[in-house]
Amino acid sequence: MSVEKKLDLSGDGGVLKEILEEGQGDDRPFSGCTVSLHYTGKLVDGTVFDSSVGRAPFEFDLGKGHVIKAFDMGVSSMKLNEKCILTCAPQYAYGEAGSPPSIPPNSTLIFELELLGWKGEDLSPNKDGSIERFIMKVSDKKRSPGEGALVKVHLIGKYNGTTFEERNVEFDYGEGCDCGVVEGVEMALEKMTVGEISRLKIQGKYAFGSKGKQEFNIPPNATVEYIVNLIDCEKGVEEWKLTDDERLKQSELYKTKGTKYFLKQNFSLALKMYKKSTDIISEIDNDAAKKLKIASNSNIALCYQKTNDYFEGKQACNEALKLDPQNIKALYRRGQCNLAINEFNEALNDFEMVIELEPTNKAAVNQIQICKHRIKEANEKERKIYANMFKKLSAADKEAVPSTEDDVLTKCGEWTDEDAKREVDLAFERDNNIVMI
Repeated sequence: MSVEKKLDLSGDGGVLKEILEEGQGDDRPFSGCTVSLHYTGKLVDGTVFDSSVGRAPFEFDLGKGHVIKAFDMGVSSMKLNEKCILTCAPQYAYGEAGSPPSIPPNSTLIFELELLGWKGEDLSPNKDGSIERFIMKVSDKKRSPGEGALVKVHLIGKYNGTTFEERNVEFDYGEGCDCGVVEGVEMALEKMTVGEISRLKIQGKYAFGSKGKQEFNIPPNATVEYIVNLIDCEKGVEEWKLTDDERLKQSELYKTKGTKYFLKQNFSLALKMYKKSTDIISEIDNDAAKKLKIASNSNIALCYQKTNDYFEGKQACNEALKLDPQNIKALYRRGQCNLAINEFNEALNDFEMVIELEPTNKAAVNQIQICKHRIKEANEKERKIYANMFKKLSAADKEAVPSTEDDVLTKCGEWTDEDAKREVDLAFERDNNIVMI
């Protein structure tokens, strides 16, 4: 049923809207949403110049300037399945130029629209739809959270329509996981402004992941929704404005935070803080910066060890040792990483260097014994492999068809299993110049 009412969307009579059929619900698409609709465009004399009816629905990103101004205004005012007519003055359509040959210059256009649906604004890093935002309340404020800024938010978390948490929470932006704020919410906050309320649809990888959340009865890899109200936020650290002295102080702050999170066994957040500690002073070359870089890289290695990422841990030790080749902590931790990835000889060298620098280091002495034992085990295993190889070769020779010529083995002495073992032993003595236990 037609609703005889025209709305002035532009405020100057340039875009008039007449609702033909009311839509459903109260939600409307907001800037950034991908909308889907059918349209029919006419000139004022009734000539149809374009229509999507009978073909695939037309889709576009709302509020991004991809369509004429009247479309953005009209569609953002519509509800789901609403039908309306837009009358668009030239300045809100194709203006003085028109769009030849179908639309003459300075044309007033009439569009009949039907809003079929919309998807939220895609805020995911890979643009795979894993974080969708639907703005429920637009804010006229301009302030958004920056890295390290204190944020105050109200959260309502829902799964399958049931609320599993509702709370106010304050945290430094980038550190929300310390107080149970899921990664998808933090990613969305960066795009929000103070006073905005948005509904977020977050897939499992940016919510509670493959473990789920037993406390909230959320299964693994579940998609959840959050209603987020950004109440307030401070201004974040603008690193590009900092002097060298200020960068050093900020680096020390990040390192201190990293240690705090490490002690709480939040290794991912500790790792993030230690990396920020080194990144912010990467271009500074003085003794204070060098000391901080060495300490933070050594701690980065320790975080990687705690998460069993020994290859990355070894690289972090290498970064510290570039600055101080005799740093005992970095040498010891690199030795541990080498031992974990079965680089036994390299590990042995690291621990022996520790002993050279600090002869009373009992931990390094113990690690040296472990390395030697592992090397011996590895060598014995290789001996068996090569001895078996020679046995198989010897057996194959014995099974070969006898030659009518003089037997070379008779002249040279037959190749026995004992000969094979002796050759393997000699090879290992040549190739492994180490003290065996």
